[in-house]
Amino acid sequence: MINYPIKFRPILQDKIWGGKKLKDILNKDTNREQVGESWEISGVEGNISVVQNGDEAGKNLKALISEYREKLVGEKIYKEFGDDFPLLIKFIDAKTDLSVQLHPNDELAKQRHNSFGKTEMWYIIQADKGSKLNIGFKKDLDKREYLEYLENGKITDLLNFEEVKKGDSVFINTGKVHAIGGGVLLAEIQQTSDITYRIYDWDRVDAEGNSRDLHTALALDAIDFEKKDDYWLNYDKEENTSSEIASCEYFTTNFLPLKGELEKDYSSLESFVIYMCVEGKSRISIDNNSEELRKGQSLLIPASADKVKLASKDAELLEIYIK
Repeated sequence: MINYPIKFRPILQDKIWGGKKLKDILNKDTNREQVGESWEISGVEGNISVVQNGDEAGKNLKALISEYREKLVGEKIYKEFGDDFPLLIKFIDAKTDLSVQLHPNDELAKQRHNSFGKTEMWYIIQADKGSKLNIGFKKDLDKREYLEYLENGKITDLLNFEEVKKGDSVFINTGKVHAIGGGVLLAEIQQTSDITYRIYDWDRVDAEGNSRDLHTALALDAIDFEKKDDYWLNYDKEENTSSEIASCEYFTTNFLPLKGELEKDYSSLESFVIYMCVEGKSRISIDNNSEELRKGQSLLIPASADKVKLASKDAELLEIYIK
């Protein structure tokens, strides 16, 4: 039986657009200058998370699932995914703009890459004044018009930009063009997939003068050219209450402002639970096993845990599971 809150070693990823907020705001242990992402819980091949605490320290996530199966992830989830973990959990710091990109759906990703697609959501932890996200297009397009703008270097004229602040949350369907703007620090919850089609990268080059690859041809059949106002997520912020931010077939994410003590009953939920701390600190307990969870940290509650106790003077958590 695995019966404690599991922490994993963060996998820090250097990015050309990364900065220092993962260290300065989320307290990641690094002196690197361009850390763009902290992969908190990952089953992506080549970047599989390793347990940091408790009796299972040193084991990777895939080995953990193989050993504990439905006790760790839930019966239905294990039947569907086997030893593969279905979600990828990240913190992202964009010092400068990310590339304009999109992700294929499950069908296309399976056909081309033997991978899952990538449906995702963002929760804004901090944003510099005036920081923006690109989410979709300003108007409906067809392939001809899109390619015309792209080839003439005017693709940004078509993009829809939205200013964001702490607490904003956005849902990104597969096919929707998007980019995190400079100055934004966020939490990302997504399907386990690292398939990205980059369509524009602001004409930048790396230290050797090389530009990053674009995926114009691959992207063409994956893009949703329709303008859709389906991305803003509204949610309640009632103290000590899990309020749904987003729910889809791939994941559910709740916002949980925590003050004092709270007991969560997960006995009817056939899923693991992930907590991401986006403000303050808390203590998470299963029976007599407890872990402190600070801002910028994440942990996993095994599916076999029926009841979890949470305590904090003042914290904000994201609560994530699969229905």
